[in-house]
Amino acid sequence: MSTETTAEQAQQELLDDFEMFDNWMDRYQYIIDMGKQLPAFPEEWKVEELKIQGCQSNVWMRHRREGDTLHFDAVSDAAIVSGLIAVLMRIYNDRRPADIHATSPHFLKDLGLDKHLSPTRSNGLNAMLERIYRVAEQEAA
Repeated sequence: MSTETTAEQAQQELLDDFEMFDNWMDRYQYIIDMGKQLPAFPEEWKVEELKIQGCQSNVWMRHRREGDTLHFDAVSDAAIVSGLIAVLMRIYNDRRPADIHATSPHFLKDLGLDKHLSPTRSNGLNAMLERIYRVAEQEAA
């Protein structure tokens, strides 16, 4: 992902992509397909300290600093949650901490995810967002 594109621009591109779908079944399928494109997440990274609490399915997320940007890797054992991870990675991965903090996740409301996800998936998505923002805050300090 290019750091020349801001997180806000990536979020808008995501919203534009979803405009081509007429119904939520197609949107869910697109989200699932995005999740299938996630990079490999080695088994040795699936440790308790990288596990996201608050998710019904298992989710692990790790990060590392690469110059002035943050790189995240994440995986889930659930297809739709993997897709949600891919959505978050598209917006927030390989960004500067300040860019992450400056970009509120309005895609949740703009896409209707806040209404179409089950409460447990919504909680999990929020837990993943909280981790991303917390890491950005810690790395900005």
